[in-house]
Amino acid sequence: MGGCFSKPKPVELKIEVVLPEKERGKEELSASGKGSPRAYQGNGTARHFHTEERLPTPHPYPSPQDCVEAAVCHVKDLENGQMREVELGWGKVLLVKDNGEFHALGHKCPHYGAPLVKGVLSRGRVRCPWHGACFNISTGDLEDFPGLDSLHKFQVKIEKEKVYVRASKQALQLQRRTKVMAKCISPSAGYSSSTNVLIVGAGAAGLVCAETLRQEGFSDRIVLCTLDRHLPYDRPKLSKSLDTQPEQLALRPKEFFRAYGIEVLTEAQVVTVDVRNKKVVFKDGFKLEYSKLLLAPGSSPRTLSCKGKEMENVFTIRTPEDANRVVRLARGRNVVIVGAGFLGMEVAAYLTEKAHSVSVVELEETPFRRFLGERVGRALMKMFENNRVKFYMQTEVSELRGQEGKLKEVVLKSSKVVRADVCVVGIGAVAATGFLRQSGIGLDSRGFIPVNKMMQTNVPGVFAAGDAVTFPLAWRNNRKVNIPHWQMAHAQGRVAAQNMLAQEAEMNTVPYLWTAMFGKSLRYAGYGEGFDDVIIQGDLEELKFVAFYTKGDEVIAVASMNYDPIVSKVAEVLASGRAIRKREAVCAAQQDWRHVLAYRERILSSHAVDLGRQRGAPGAEAKPWGQVPISCPRIPQGRT
Repeated sequence: MGGCFSKPKPVELKIEVVLPEKERGKEELSASGKGSPRAYQGNGTARHFHTEERLPTPHPYPSPQDCVEAAVCHVKDLENGQMREVELGWGKVLLVKDNGEFHALGHKCPHYGAPLVKGVLSRGRVRCPWHGACFNISTGDLEDFPGLDSLHKFQVKIEKEKVYVRASKQALQLQRRTKVMAKCISPSAGYSSSTNVLIVGAGAAGLVCAETLRQEGFSDRIVLCTLDRHLPYDRPKLSKSLDTQPEQLALRPKEFFRAYGIEVLTEAQVVTVDVRNKKVVFKDGFKLEYSKLLLAPGSSPRTLSCKGKEMENVFTIRTPEDANRVVRLARGRNVVIVGAGFLGMEVAAYLTEKAHSVSVVELEETPFRRFLGERVGRALMKMFENNRVKFYMQTEVSELRGQEGKLKEVVLKSSKVVRADVCVVGIGAVAATGFLRQSGIGLDSRGFIPVNKMMQTNVPGVFAAGDAVTFPLAWRNNRKVNIPHWQMAHAQGRVAAQNMLAQEAEMNTVPYLWTAMFGKSLRYAGYGEGFDDVIIQGDLEELKFVAFYTKGDEVIAVASMNYDPIVSKVAEVLASGRAIRKREAVCAAQQDWRHVLAYRERILSSHAVDLGRQRGAPGAEAKPWGQVPISCPRIPQGRT
């Protein structure tokens, strides 16, 4: 069903040192395409379906009239490991010099448009400074997520010590490239009751799985089913930009699914999975047989258990309709948000300029305390308070009160009564796996689906990915974890698809998370659960800082604000299989992280020391950076 999977060749890690810069304003919240399902008949039941249709794509061999060529620099203008944006008249190109060779690529990350020249060049790829997506500099291909598209690769030639770049005008304007995909050779016309691949859940994991199968040449039937009424969309934007319309959130236009024969069943709820007969049953009685199954059902938001929870204007945010209704009802009114996690705080930030008042209720002492620690949490809390957000901490909701069924007050266990016309509940989520309890597919005590590094469940031919799984995190000693990040769902979907095709791929992505509040973005990489210390460089009050989260002697996560691309630098180090020791983080905090990186670069150049396991090099022993001699102060004992 597909070709062999070849691991990338090992290359030496290089860290391009770029000075931290101020935030470049709000990141783009752009998405293109529309998606409106249409009905079809299957087993006599009306359903929603998207059939095959050809999608216009750029011609692979542009005419000379479509091309532009120009000399962009002298060969000595760039050192090895340097990147530069160059202008070709019709658009900019990212010029890269690596190991003596020049490469020319699209200059913006296709995900949200970040300038890749501000990113990290390492191991033959460039990592986005905003959200960590990685692109191969030789091909432009997307190697790590988030996002779906790759970069265009342009022709480079050297004549008389000058570097020339030749590019398609159309490609310069598009700034993104969709990988070549197979078409479905056995369209069902919507009547067949069997499919080769069935994907339950149409979030990032489900969509990337379907696309990866097509990219790898798989041409049999693929069916995606979702509880949503929409085609796959960018769910993280719901809480960051509540009044964005569904068509603006679509990850792919409906023509894309038609062109590549990826069938989408919307408003389709699976109620039973029969693994013995390889068949699923939908709520309306429709039955569908499969050969391979991916379970990516995601999670369901937790709800309040107090009196009045069923009252009008009490919301969890799960769909575009939820988000749109919240912002419509909140204008000029009093809003209470229960929960100071990422969703709750993003909603609070978005509504401050629209609502009359915004209040946040939280059981912890500070927002984000378990995730980001006390000091970072307090700094972010102060930012919210400066924007008129009122906090009620270390308390819970005891009752919701209203008049004629509409919310008017939120009563707290501290006896405080808060005026509220709208209440948004963001107190976490549970795995949406109830339909699997009698299936024979393994679930843990919390309802998550345990998988191995190949995203394989306990049942052969059944894979799982996304928010509903626990998987072994390679660089944390294969600890079984649940990481409900958008970026991780992408990576898991791809690994599942590759192993459906027997390619023996394994999960090795470093978790990468981001959030945006009041025009400022927080980046986070790693897995910091259980951290016992936080080492901070920069100024928390000015919201320009880097926070290293350590457990014992090792850095296990990093967060930053207004300090790009430091999080992408650390993510690239962790992705290479190297450990960062606590004393190095202390040294970074006291001497400045960029100086430590520069010192490492000199050590690597002068001694050619192999510091760690290179990606794809079997059997190599991982060594920490700390084994390279460096003058760092002793770590103070009892540090808090």
